Amino acid sequence: MKVDIVLLAIGLLVAFVNVTTALTFDEERLSLKKFVTSAERIRSHGYPTETHTVETSDGYLLTLFRIPYSHKLKNQRSYRPAILLQHGLFSNSDCWLSSGPNDSLAYLLTDAGFDVWLGNARGNIYSRANSQITFSSPKFWKFSWHEIGTIDIAAMIDYIRDFTGQQAVHYAGHSQGTTVYLTLMSTRPEYNPKIKTAHLLAPCAYFAHGSHPIFQLGALVGTPGGLWNTILEDMELMPKNDIVNRIADTLCGVQPNLGKQCKDVVLWYAGDGYRNTNLTSLQVLIETHPGGSSSNQGIHYLQLSKSHKFRQFDYGTKKNRQIYNQDTPPDYDLSKITARTYSYSSANDALCGPQDVDTLVGNMLLVEDYRVPDPSWNHMDFIVANDMREVINDRIVKAVKSYERM
Repeated sequence: MKVDIVLLAIGLLVAFVNVTTALTFDEERLSLKKFVTSAERIRSHGYPTETHTVETSDGYLLTLFRIPYSHKLKNQRSYRPAILLQHGLFSNSDCWLSSGPNDSLAYLLTDAGFDVWLGNARGNIYSRANSQITFSSPKFWKFSWHEIGTIDIAAMIDYIRDFTGQQAVHYAGHSQGTTVYLTLMSTRPEYNPKIKTAHLLAPCAYFAHGSHPIFQLGALVGTPGGLWNTILEDMELMPKNDIVNRIADTLCGVQPNLGKQCKDVVLWYAGDGYRNTNLTSLQVLIETHPGGSSSNQGIHYLQLSKSHKFRQFDYGTKKNRQIYNQDTPPDYDLSKITARTYSYSSANDALCGPQDVDTLVGNMLLVEDYRVPDPSWNHMDFIVANDMREVINDRIVKAVKSYERM
């Protein structure tokens, strides 16, 4: 009950601050100098970094951070296979850096000889511009993870291939970063040959058995054309907010008396059992999280929890006929995914749980279906667990190195 009250209070605070921010909107307030950026964080550990801007076909300006080589290996003149890392919902490229060089996947891959690229989807704190639409327009937020997959990820892959001259890249994604991969590869199968290996951490596609209370909203928000959809569509969801970040940072201080509150509130949506969480890594993550997204992304997920299908956005029968030429949205045909794909999932994931992963695995071809043996491992442990290097990241590094040796 206490957790629910705290969450409600934070939610109301977010709503209040968002309204006041909207009333005094100034694009200069979006300056990235307000916080430590991915590039600054990478440089602080001695690694070289580059910042690249990719423009999508519909005008969104996406920021990619690159760690081109390892200062430890001094391998800048050697061949370094490219790999793209893609974050989850409400997240950004910092999720691959928050545990530092000894544990975070981005650094481990760099020190293994890879050319690491960190993606940022449209709408998050690093990709908040469009050459055709102003940020303050509701049209800016008229997208879901379908567009992130079929447009953003495709643009990132093509940019990396063109920039490096490599015909194909490796890929790793967490949570929504797995959804967008599945969306792209099934909808635009011509991208399968552009992927060497793909690694899906906490894969999310089906939600028939989601145990989290958030799925109860599907009865309201998951109804296309309904009142709540009309009100909530095409707006920013969970933007970065300095006041909320300060509250979360305080809750997640290393003081023992606040550790439980941090885990209860900040990791509320990730699943029960937080014994694996590295609070230091979580504090770093909170500096730039939540990172912003479109409300349509959340609505799309809730639609899936209601339909029990992995399919495109449901606009309601009338608009579906106009867009899809059928009453209901088409399913994503996972049989079209031919790229070498690995899945890494856990039993304690309240969002993308084992039964729904079973459905995913039954509908596509995988190189490996790895289930974390620790029964307490949850959705966020793939990003901020104390032993995520040994449990997950070393397996990914081994797999991509094995492919390159082939």
